[in-house]
Amino acid sequence: MDHKLIPVLQPSIGQEEIDAVADVLRSGWLGLGPKTEQFEQEFAKYVGSRFAVALNSGTAALHLAMDILGIGPGDEVIVPSITFISTVHAVSYVGATPVFADIEPDTMNISPEDIKRKITEKTKAIIVVHMGGHPCDMDTIHALAHANGIKVVEDAAHACGAEYKGRKIGSISDITCFSFHAVKNLTSGEGGAITCNTEWMNRKLREKRWVGISRDTWIRSSHEKVYAWQYFVDDVGYKYHMNDMQAAIGLVQLNKLSQLNGRRKEIAVRYQSELKDLEWLELPHEQPYAQSSWHLFQVKFSKESQRDRMIGHLQEHNIATGVHYYPCHLHPSYLHLKAIVPLSSEIWKRILTLPIHPNITEEDLDRIITRIREFKP
Repeated sequence: MDHKLIPVLQPSIGQEEIDAVADVLRSGWLGLGPKTEQFEQEFAKYVGSRFAVALNSGTAALHLAMDILGIGPGDEVIVPSITFISTVHAVSYVGATPVFADIEPDTMNISPEDIKRKITEKTKAIIVVHMGGHPCDMDTIHALAHANGIKVVEDAAHACGAEYKGRKIGSISDITCFSFHAVKNLTSGEGGAITCNTEWMNRKLREKRWVGISRDTWIRSSHEKVYAWQYFVDDVGYKYHMNDMQAAIGLVQLNKLSQLNGRRKEIAVRYQSELKDLEWLELPHEQPYAQSSWHLFQVKFSKESQRDRMIGHLQEHNIATGVHYYPCHLHPSYLHLKAIVPLSSEIWKRILTLPIHPNITEEDLDRIITRIREFKP
């Protein structure tokens, strides 16, 4: 057995991030404050949006997106089934009904054709997920949404740094949700953000993330001669804000995101080059309109049994893999919806995520590729 474990996903953290957190600890201000404000400004500039609102998770971002768009009981929101469960839970949090749409076989992204079939008079929004970091067909989806008076929410948990037709994900739709979880392309340990382009949405998101209070503690402490103790709660909100320790990590990560994503691209290119002749293995490729962030490298096997045996084969050689994801419509909490998504119901049995993160060395790649190629399908 090879002794060194190669994780399927792993954060890329260095001394800069450690020093940045230490500086915040020494500053005496640990919560929502100046570092978070700086991160919001720099992240908005990076993606090309007017505003960014920093939060404590991508799940919180999705929940706030549903809340601020006024979605609630009696409404339907179209979602993919091949996604992390938070995408679907966000709809349930506000009392609305998730409606599952099927996926495209090549990108694993939500299918515009099936979105069209699933739209009803109750449909209020579509949540699109840029699966693995590959952007969805946004022009087609926006045209469908516009024709039916429906809002588009982008779940960009995988897509930090990805581009659609030359535009960064985060600058295109009504509202875009990001995750900065530990293994995401940009991590803040835990964290998330929403990007948007309207003043009212920016203002309401800031209230909602801070339990409905219009002026957070940092603003009341730093913008007044003395601490302004009085505040008013204009709306019901949540404790969803980012803190300055997370923001400090995020700022360092943002500065090297292009480098980190560049390494992911290099890994993807090696996989594509050295595994392309395996007839029983289908590899992911970018569509002409897309620049992927390569959060995941998902391959498809001809048969489910091949996928399952490959997992065991690579495990024997200390190489971790993943399955992203078990379809949400098959979880017990959503079986009652009786979703009709035949490709999603079948394809998950044949997909496998290979290791892809900036810490992977060329020697690691040699080992992974060698072990895959020696597999007997």
